[in-house]
Amino acid sequence: MADSAISTSPAVQAQLDRLWDLSPGADILGLERITILLDRLGNPHERLPPVLHVAGTNGKGSTCAFLRAAIEASGLTCHVYTSPHLVRFNERIRLAGKLIDDTYLATLLAKVLDQAEGLSASFFEVTTAAAFLAFADTPADACIVEVGLGGRLDATNVITRPLVTGIAQLGVDHQFFLGDTIEEIAAEKAGIAKPGVPLVMMRYPPAVEKRVTTVARGAGAPVAAASGSWMFAVEADRLIYKDAADRIETPLPTLAGAHQPENLALAIAMLRRQNQLSIPLEAYALAATDAHWPARMQRLAPGPLTDLLAPGSALWLDGGHNPAAGTAIARSLDASAAGPIHLILGMLANKDTAGLLAPIASRVVSLTAVPVPEHEHHAPAELAESAVALGIRETGTAPDVRTALIEIAGRNAGPVTILVLGSLYLAGTVLDANDQLPD
Repeated sequence: MADSAISTSPAVQAQLDRLWDLSPGADILGLERITILLDRLGNPHERLPPVLHVAGTNGKGSTCAFLRAAIEASGLTCHVYTSPHLVRFNERIRLAGKLIDDTYLATLLAKVLDQAEGLSASFFEVTTAAAFLAFADTPADACIVEVGLGGRLDATNVITRPLVTGIAQLGVDHQFFLGDTIEEIAAEKAGIAKPGVPLVMMRYPPAVEKRVTTVARGAGAPVAAASGSWMFAVEADRLIYKDAADRIETPLPTLAGAHQPENLALAIAMLRRQNQLSIPLEAYALAATDAHWPARMQRLAPGPLTDLLAPGSALWLDGGHNPAAGTAIARSLDASAAGPIHLILGMLANKDTAGLLAPIASRVVSLTAVPVPEHEHHAPAELAESAVALGIRETGTAPDVRTALIEIAGRNAGPVTILVLGSLYLAGTVLDANDQLPD
């Protein structure tokens, strides 16, 4: 699916319109275009503060949030590059702790687009170049860079000497680009490995771990696996991390979801495998409580959408859209959501509906399917049919999330628990409608 964006800033919107006109209008992988573009810009990626590079199918954004929280709790500053944005394009580029402002963003995009003529550079490649240019020109102690798609051929993989690399949860997604099996996908993700740079990975099934290890060692990267050199456990209300040097105890993450302790442990393991940033042990405890990552099992605050529901209701939001996300969300619902779940679902056309729904279908009493505005999506009627096939008996469609909420509230006299799911793009429209802009 092609990426896109709109902005309330006329100056930024002018450059986004220009980007849309110049880009090929589709996801493309490969390092040739981004390499040429960065060369034209003076190779800013070679002048970045120390980089922590994170890949994965799910959880890489949360891992980046924990990394940022730990680094900032240590009194240091960091840049952060993530994707996609939820509401505002600016969310993709954080400079020394603050989202990039519109004036600087418009100037950066104009400079990059001036050099992108004739390259057919993608939306993500131009965005990556703009981020690296900003990071090179703005002082900070570190950079956190999230892979966009895959790893080996992702535009961010022009970074030749990161401080440390990490791979979060692996699953099947983006098969057209990355391969049909989880082993093939794992190999693409492991393509961020660099000579002499530690690669830290979670615990995976043996065949997957073997594939990641083979790719990493082939690149000359030392491997730190959760099955060997580090480990973690959840004990009551604490996370216990252990490696050869220390035992670190933190509160459980305030980010909702049974999968978040593993993401926090990965972030700790990555920071423990580098020697340029001084991270005191107490910073990890602060990372657990201070990290924020919207639209990942996020309970929405009072606002225009939540006000449509009866008092005592809970409105949850998650952008998960693949089978691995479905499994994690099922665990999160068991831990966080009281009572039966009413699901509002919207998914992009290239996503696996049954794969996402299967783990959570038994917990769902109704499903209302909606479109994903401004993106190619599964027809709501088709989503409803898929839900029926999985045993969800009460299904329907609505033109948007607001209408779906009103309909669910109208069918239920008391408090309800509702989860809006299926797309980060849909999640962005929900946050915007509820006046909860990510900051």
